[in-house]
Amino acid sequence: MAAPYPLAVPYPDWLAEVVDDPMYAWAVSGWDRAAAVPGAWFDHAKAEKVVERWPEIFRLTNDRFKGVPFRLVKWQAITVRLLVGWKKPIEVIDPATHKPSVEHVRVFRRLDLWIPRKNGKSEFLAALAVLFFVLEKVHGAEAYVFGRNEDQGRVPFGKMQDIIREADGLMEDAQGNERISLHDKSIFLRETTSLCQLLTGAPDGKHGRSPTVIVGDEIHEWKTRELADTLRQGTGARLQPIELYASTAGRKQNRTGFEWFEESIAIMRDDIDDPTTLVVYFGIDEDDDWTDEATWRKANPSLGLTPTLDYLRTEFKKAKGRPAQEAIFQCYHLNRWVDQLSGWIPRPKWAACTADAASWKVLWTEHKGRKAYLACDVSSTRDITALVVVVPPDDEHDKWVIIPLFWVPEDTLDERAEQDRRVDWKKWVREEALLTTPGDSVDQTFVQEAIKDACAQFEVQAFGFDPWNARKLAGDLQHDGMDAELQIEMRQGHQTLSGPTKEFERLVFAGKVEHGGHPVLAWMAGHCTVRFDVNLNYVPDKKNSLDKIDGIIATVMGVGLAMGEEESGMDDYFKSLAGAA
Repeated sequence: MAAPYPLAVPYPDWLAEVVDDPMYAWAVSGWDRAAAVPGAWFDHAKAEKVVERWPEIFRLTNDRFKGVPFRLVKWQAITVRLLVGWKKPIEVIDPATHKPSVEHVRVFRRLDLWIPRKNGKSEFLAALAVLFFVLEKVHGAEAYVFGRNEDQGRVPFGKMQDIIREADGLMEDAQGNERISLHDKSIFLRETTSLCQLLTGAPDGKHGRSPTVIVGDEIHEWKTRELADTLRQGTGARLQPIELYASTAGRKQNRTGFEWFEESIAIMRDDIDDPTTLVVYFGIDEDDDWTDEATWRKANPSLGLTPTLDYLRTEFKKAKGRPAQEAIFQCYHLNRWVDQLSGWIPRPKWAACTADAASWKVLWTEHKGRKAYLACDVSSTRDITALVVVVPPDDEHDKWVIIPLFWVPEDTLDERAEQDRRVDWKKWVREEALLTTPGDSVDQTFVQEAIKDACAQFEVQAFGFDPWNARKLAGDLQHDGMDAELQIEMRQGHQTLSGPTKEFERLVFAGKVEHGGHPVLAWMAGHCTVRFDVNLNYVPDKKNSLDKIDGIIATVMGVGLAMGEEESGMDDYFKSLAGAA
């Protein structure tokens, strides 16, 4: 065995060359924390041998890279060296003699890799898993691969299988005998009778296992870390198990992923004493200029190889000036976590969607008789109820016309005016931009009459509503003669409204909307926030917007109805989604 590394000497050349680069603060942190472990030493020979032999054994598996020797880029080579090189002595009981003895095992037993998309994360994670599961030749080894669900876990698992197929000398021995059997959800090593399994992602039924290698992908989407904890707790019988985790950033609202990320950063900064975890982190800081290409390089250590600079420039151009898309760009490509996003529709963009800010008063008259879609966001008893007529372009008109109607209970008007002096509620009422109904709750009879009036004056193709609070209104409309086939249930979740939200955003930014400057709708657009799901799809967010956004939600619903018809499956599409969000 090589002599322990004398800790007083400088960093090795491959680390010394990046020691002053903030991009590689994680590598210096990993070295320093490992060096502080009592008795720890660095096995230079093994570290260099593994890096040197990597492209001789492993081949890349996708696209233009398929079959190309897997030559580690700088950040990957540093990661491999740190994982396999740092060792420490531990006292064990010899199973043959039952006498104490010393074994030298890995210092790092967990990898937390946080890196933007398209930097070769999954391929590298899978290759590491093959290194520790296949090449270390631990008899009776157990490996487990998982993500948020089985489909997500199948990505690194499938990469492992591809890497094994492409690798030099892994699948078969020199005589052509099969050494490794690949199955739909398992990998079996004949030589060591070891088994790697793809798991569902749910913690149920996963106790009693004894993992040697644990692979978990896309932490930012996990609902819980229970499965990871359960598997880790099963490693006690193993001499040097290893956990390999990787992810990009995601939503801060996903507490599991964000808290894991915060833990990783705290470990890297030595705020948490955990010398067994190697954190590899590439991303931008809060005060970095995300529009600067130099910042892109800081977050994307494989830039040029994958992703290409041309790709990032194209994605940046598509996102620039659109707050929701900017947030997604920063999340996926710069590893910055996303929160609820305010300022979704910039006021200048909204204002540019009309030539006359007082024309909202005549839009109904000017466009009656045209094909239209109705959408209603019915309030709780005292809030604003919105009905929006959405008129799509036709042969004579090239813009989407948005005609909103709003109601509040008359008895709440003084209270509103007193509590919110930023808004001139009574002026809106005088201008008939805001309608009132008698009493202290919205009388849906008035809404029902307005819907009947719209059906009489427009060629209404569909009426969309959220069944959560408008089912009675829909029933009353049917009783009053509305064809039930016109009514489409639209729950206000991501699966139903994500596509329409993006389309509405696109129309506004392209100047393809005419809203006539309606003051209430403009007020709502100005403070509307969007919320993201795990895949960074987004929809208007009632809960976290600064004030009411009912008109924007109804508008998005109307656009969605029109999109559904264009896709020729409107009824089936929205009816299938009615219970999905």
